[in-house]
Amino acid sequence: MPTPELNRFFYTAIGGDWYWLERLRWTFADWLNYLDRPELETWVVSVAGVPAGYGELERQAGDDVEIAYFGLLPAWTGAGLGGWALSEVADRAWAMGARRVWVHTCDLDHPAALANYLARGFVPFKTETKTENLPPEPPGPWNGCGPTGRLTARLPSSD
Repeated sequence: MPTPELNRFFYTAIGGDWYWLERLRWTFADWLNYLDRPELETWVVSVAGVPAGYGELERQAGDDVEIAYFGLLPAWTGAGLGGWALSEVADRAWAMGARRVWVHTCDLDHPAALANYLARGFVPFKTETKTENLPPEPPGPWNGCGPTGRLTARLPSSD
């Protein structure tokens, strides 16, 4: 059963620090339409029952499977979980009957993303340069907060 709330939570909580901007304006209906397709699967990474990250897998034409989104919540980055989690998500993609499993990444993703993909056996297929008009800093996971969820505006003092 598709759960737009869950995917939106992971998308903003993980991607807010990394310029994941494309889906920020999606409505509930947009999320539901995207998720309610047999070719899309969402896998939650958890540690002792606590959500730590996720992966979205999308079956493509020709029996390819794209890891459309993958990431860990900020509290779990740098804890040695990323390699294991990516391996699990990639294994699930292969289990979907994939002929090829692929992922897009860029220099706006987590600094360890490319190294993690390469360490799991992914091989660069194509490199391209693209210019994007981005805000000065990522939006962060919460409205009114910048990267890592820290409040960016000061509250008035009570003095």
